[in-house]
Amino acid sequence: MADNPPSPLSGPEQSESSRPERPASQGSKASKRSRQSHLSIRSGESTPLLSRDVDRRHYGDEPADDVQTSPAATSLRSLQNGSESKDTTKRKWPTIVSLALLSLVLLAILGLGFAAPAVVEEYAKQAMVFEPTDLSIDSFTPTGVRARIKGNFTLDGSRVHKKPVRDLGRAGTWIAKAVESRTSKVKVYLPEYDDLLLGTAEVPPITVDIRDGHITHVDFKTDLEPGDLDGIRRIANDWLDGRLGQLRVQGKAEVSLKSGLFSLGTQSISQTLLFEGEDLPDFPRYNITRFKLHEVNIPDFGKGMAADVSLALHNDYPVQFAVPPLGFDILVPNCTPEDPYIRLAVATTDEIHIEPKKDVIVDVGGVIGDLPKTLTTVCPDTHNSPLDSLLGTYIHGEDTTLFVRGSENTSPGTPGWITDLIKSVIVPIPFPGHTFDNLIRNFTLANVHFSLPNPVADPGTPEAQPKLSAVVKAVVGLPKEINFPIDVSRVRADADVYYHDKKLGFLDLRKWQAANSTRTEAHGSEEAGLAVESIVKGAPLEIIDDDVFIDVVQALIFGGKGVVLGIKAKVDVETETALGTFIVRDIPAKGKVFVKPISGGKLEGFAPKIGSLQILQTTKSTLLLKAKINVTNPTEYSATVPYVNVNILSNGTILGHATAKDVSVVPGPNHDIVIQALWDPVTRGGPKGADVGRELLSQYISGFNTTLTVKTHNGTIPTQPRLGRALSSLEIELPTPKLTPPPNPNHPDDDDDDRDPDAPHFIDDATFHLLTSTATFTLLSPLPHSTLYITHLNATAYYNPPSDDPFADDPDPAPVGSILYDYPFAVPPGATTTPRLPVDWSLESVGAQCFNRDRERWLKCFL
Repeated sequence: MADNPPSPLSGPEQSESSRPERPASQGSKASKRSRQSHLSIRSGESTPLLSRDVDRRHYGDEPADDVQTSPAATSLRSLQNGSESKDTTKRKWPTIVSLALLSLVLLAILGLGFAAPAVVEEYAKQAMVFEPTDLSIDSFTPTGVRARIKGNFTLDGSRVHKKPVRDLGRAGTWIAKAVESRTSKVKVYLPEYDDLLLGTAEVPPITVDIRDGHITHVDFKTDLEPGDLDGIRRIANDWLDGRLGQLRVQGKAEVSLKSGLFSLGTQSISQTLLFEGEDLPDFPRYNITRFKLHEVNIPDFGKGMAADVSLALHNDYPVQFAVPPLGFDILVPNCTPEDPYIRLAVATTDEIHIEPKKDVIVDVGGVIGDLPKTLTTVCPDTHNSPLDSLLGTYIHGEDTTLFVRGSENTSPGTPGWITDLIKSVIVPIPFPGHTFDNLIRNFTLANVHFSLPNPVADPGTPEAQPKLSAVVKAVVGLPKEINFPIDVSRVRADADVYYHDKKLGFLDLRKWQAANSTRTEAHGSEEAGLAVESIVKGAPLEIIDDDVFIDVVQALIFGGKGVVLGIKAKVDVETETALGTFIVRDIPAKGKVFVKPISGGKLEGFAPKIGSLQILQTTKSTLLLKAKINVTNPTEYSATVPYVNVNILSNGTILGHATAKDVSVVPGPNHDIVIQALWDPVTRGGPKGADVGRELLSQYISGFNTTLTVKTHNGTIPTQPRLGRALSSLEIELPTPKLTPPPNPNHPDDDDDDRDPDAPHFIDDATFHLLTSTATFTLLSPLPHSTLYITHLNATAYYNPPSDDPFADDPDPAPVGSILYDYPFAVPPGATTTPRLPVDWSLESVGAQCFNRDRERWLKCFL
């Protein structure tokens, strides 16, 4: 002490030169448990526990006569200063002994203060424990907040690793017992942000017990003021954007300490904390417990939409405060990340009460006045608007990111510095999506009408596909969050059609179709919804799997039970709400359509019948016919057939083909469907076809019962060969029309019922002229509108002996003569007598001999 070492309060510059450098202190592991970091106090000098008067005066303290000191302090300072009173020798021994003992204590304190400051500092760093029990904001002030801090302070010597440091520290703190700090200011800086001032705290005087194991309950209020608001916003944005990998925080304070009556001087404290990894706080997790949308009236604006949202989150920290009402702007993404966010709504919060380590409920009310034009405008090079993208991610169950920015429109009682702080901070808020797998239910088709494609359409175009028209009915479920009037004005969709989980084809409903909707209230387990009806006209149905299509057709025709077709679609809905008209795109929809079997699996239900028949044109081997047929459609579906062509067969041999154009088929009976048929057995069936056709035509003209078979082929519908192949297994038999011959004017009294049903109807009778060797025939043409021309006749006359002829050796018919005629003659409708046709008699035949035996008997001949 006689060397008068440098003053402990000489400041950082002098203290740094008077002591060796030590590494910066780091917080202990216990700091992580308490979420607080221990302060490592770096004094700017070696500070004694008691300073001398000369030092106090030298460094600007009050003069001695301005401060009242106790007698003990005066004595101690006089000993320290080396001054002696002239009456020293006269003091009594008890006084000398007392002063000596007190001096020993002083020496011990001074020894700890001067001789071992590093040891005490190391002990304090390792042994100090502060556990905060409560941190609350008492009130918000115009410049900051007034916080109340509660906690437990203690020095735990067992945390000190080195025994000499632990023993010396325990001894020194036992002697000092307690330390009191005076009012001080703590400033917090961020070195990595150019020593940005984060905030300032004014700490009131605090007294703590520094003896080992003694706990001091700390309870004080402090005024906190934010520093550079622009810098704080920059840090907040870095943290929200994930750019804040670590944060180094440095606290600085000038703290005046004393122990009992002894001033310990002013300590320069500096502590640096490094937060990184798990030390950095995460964005709090929250749950949306309530979300409601409803219509409201906005003054001076009209109708709008209001949203009531409640959030629940857990406060993991021992903090307690009340957040004043705040205002926010709700923003949504624009077309690209470079574009500014679009303001969708304004929101306000009520006062939020936060309790230590308890759940926090945040009630938010938002109002949407109008949808900005930028929100509904289609983005460049896309087909979607920002609103489409927003709703699309939401209804597909994906998280939607909204952005929240502080608004200047806050409660009048909210301090201005809070508004200035939050108005430029944008916080991304993940908004959980909502799956709408069953949003559209009860999907059905009614009044179904099929149209076959145009035969001259280019393959692969919509005109080359069969088309479907129907009344589409569905119920659009309304989520419980929606509680406002909503109408559906138009719909469109892309629908895939499945049969037994195999894709049959694609139903193109991409054209907007007008729709109307009616709200249905919730009942039972069914939510409220909108019953939507839309009339679809001419939607192309593209068949992509021929095998599946063949299975469907065969099941409809031969299965007898109908088929169930599955439909999976993405539906666009144009809605009308208080916010205006906007489109909700790609709503998933599922449905089943039951298709009834065709005539219960029995083809007789078609009941086709050929009515009138007319010959339009003939050649040597062909007939072009026109007929009207009647058919019954046993299904509930109607169809329009622009063009269809089918083969005509008899006994498996193709004899020709028939064509129908612009035919409309409705459920039930269909009359007078006009078709044209080309009878061409030679070309279509070859030599066998010529024989089969000749025999069939002969039987038909002669009035016998005949049938034709109709069968599809690849060219049935030129643009849809797969449809013809699918139906090729279907064979429909058509009975040829019954030919009723006209009445014979030569026999007006004949009764048709008395006629022989096996007798030919085309040739009514024949007359042979013996003297001229000619014959005439009466022909009854069954064609009411067409004239037949017989161009070649090769006939044989037979004698049919009566059953009582005693001269007839053979009762079977015997030839009499033949007719060979190559000149054409006409057979008009009705009864006609042919020209006289030459007869070549067979005089040596059995018939002629019988004739010569009895000339007067009637000859009965037939061809």
